[in-house]
Amino acid sequence: MFATKDWLKASWYAGRDMLRPVTGGSSASDIHIHQQETPVMVPIRSLGPSYRERITQHLLQLEPADRYLRFGYAANDEQIRRYAEQLNFERDEIFGIYNRRLELIAMAHLAFSENPEHKPCAEFGVSVLKQARGRGFGARLFERAVMHARNEGVNMVFIHALSENTAMLKIARNAGATVRRDGSESEAYLQIPPASLDTRMAEIVEQQFAEVDYQLKKQAKQFWDFLANVQEVRSGVQHARHQSAE
Repeated sequence: MFATKDWLKASWYAGRDMLRPVTGGSSASDIHIHQQETPVMVPIRSLGPSYRERITQHLLQLEPADRYLRFGYAANDEQIRRYAEQLNFERDEIFGIYNRRLELIAMAHLAFSENPEHKPCAEFGVSVLKQARGRGFGARLFERAVMHARNEGVNMVFIHALSENTAMLKIARNAGATVRRDGSESEAYLQIPPASLDTRMAEIVEQQFAEVDYQLKKQAKQFWDFLANVQEVRSGVQHARHQSAE
């Protein structure tokens, strides 16, 4: 049983963490930049089986070079569809970031080990559409995945990437992961501490925030779609009147 003051403290730290600037690193050269940035909250939503098609469409939008970095090979459309079809939503966790048009612009796959001997391990993979890069979404997705992994009893997160995937390896290094290079491939692993009250509260807060954000975006999109339809009907009526007048 947790004391009330512990719950309040955990809630405060959970909310405060969400207000951090979106950045991919924490080097000394970044500190001055961080101080000038406005705190940004990034809603990261957990995706279930009903979002499989959106996940597929997101991955299909990746350019050939990005597919190569994400999957380690030049994945074609059929291979991407097969990957999406085989996603195990009961075992793994999929996280996504949406824009205002409800387009999935970034997503992460946290895959838990099927081997009972390696149960405390999980592998992380991420993809960000070209137009959404440079905003720290990859780093934020990694932080979110690590938080969930901690709360699920995982003590080590792996990243298997091509050595030329410098963006992914930078995220891992900035998080404190150890990176080992073996020719064209690299492997990063991050030892993570056990879950705490703070991490559990933070995940609850982030889940609720992401859900509210998604519903607001959904309602806004429906509203603008409705206005667009009204405008289309209005234009059609005006055109018909103009035709009849002639």
